[in-house]
Amino acid sequence: MKDLKGKALFAQSGGPTAVINASLAGGITEALKNPSITGVLVAANGVYGVLNEVFYDMQKEDEEQLLALKYTPAMAFGSVRCKLSTPEKNSGDLEKILEIFKKYDIKYFFYNGGNDSMDTCDKISSYMKKAGYPVNVIGIPKTIDNDLAETDCCPGYGSAAKYVATSVSEVALDASIYTSPLVIIVEIMGRNAGWLAAAASLSQVSGYGADLVYLPEVPFSAEKFISDVKKVVDKKVHCVVAVSEGIKYENGKYVGDDSSKTDVFGHTALGGVCGYLKSLLTAELGVKCKAIELNILQRCAAHQASKTDADEAYECGRIAVIKATEGETDKMVAIKRTGGQKAEFELVPLNKVANAEKKVPLDWIDEENAWLKKPFFDYALPLIEGENPVVYESGLPKFAKMKKILFKL
Repeated sequence: MKDLKGKALFAQSGGPTAVINASLAGGITEALKNPSITGVLVAANGVYGVLNEVFYDMQKEDEEQLLALKYTPAMAFGSVRCKLSTPEKNSGDLEKILEIFKKYDIKYFFYNGGNDSMDTCDKISSYMKKAGYPVNVIGIPKTIDNDLAETDCCPGYGSAAKYVATSVSEVALDASIYTSPLVIIVEIMGRNAGWLAAAASLSQVSGYGADLVYLPEVPFSAEKFISDVKKVVDKKVHCVVAVSEGIKYENGKYVGDDSSKTDVFGHTALGGVCGYLKSLLTAELGVKCKAIELNILQRCAAHQASKTDADEAYECGRIAVIKATEGETDKMVAIKRTGGQKAEFELVPLNKVANAEKKVPLDWIDEENAWLKKPFFDYALPLIEGENPVVYESGLPKFAKMKKILFKL
């Protein structure tokens, strides 16, 4: 819808990344100078803050701190994991959001998140349209899993991939000092898509890194795994293995699955597969084995963030505002690369992104050798390029400090 004049509301959702605040910085700074936008708010803790009318006033923040968000990890105004019901099942939340948008004169809504967040964004956008309320809704992508459809890459992935590759290189160097057999298993995030675990293969560019990489896209075989590790140990004494937390057996069951534990979206709770594989190798091969679960370190390591990733995340937020004020709605900002390394940005329909999943192409995976092929390296290496300027204070990184002044009507 064109020629809308009113407030802009931003919200963040899902798991943090090292650069999700960069998207917020790009969006907020662009919104503050746009004549179509009469006020800029950020909801505390995503859609939860929307429903509870907890909004921070960005016009009260210092410009210096807003720009510092580009290099600040986590989520500056909190997050939430909340799945809205469809209007057919329960329209209560959506009705409430409509009334709140009217009350605060919200004419632009920007939701920054991953798969489930784009589903929330799509539901809000569709409901507002059916209700006849004029609001332009744009999704801003993020996820270290890199599994959002319709975009070449996801802001957050490049930085997490850089951290994974660097950490695995350092682990491999540490392992190389021993003369007795040693296996180190590094567990990396990724439920159904193995983009992040695949990044462990980039560690070999440094000359030290992972020897074997296992992704959810390829059914896991315990027998082959044991055989693969034995071959590496017999050849070079030490072996570094990178595994996705979401690796599955042929029957679809997660390795080390505890299906009794689920998250708010009904997803099986993952984590701990490296411990299970450690026990398996110790029993079968009798070698010394260590298990490392990177866990949240891979998504909050701003000191290892990719400049390419931070710049693209910032631009996604900025373009979201520009396109929304030009009349675009029901879309998500997508990153496209058509040859070369330079990114271009376009909008894609939210309903094509919501709950869809992009996986590592099977022809990029060397299943026999538990490795990645050249097309993956060509794809991923440009995403980890560049280093962000890090400001230090008393020897530690200095991050943005927001005032978080509540907006009052």
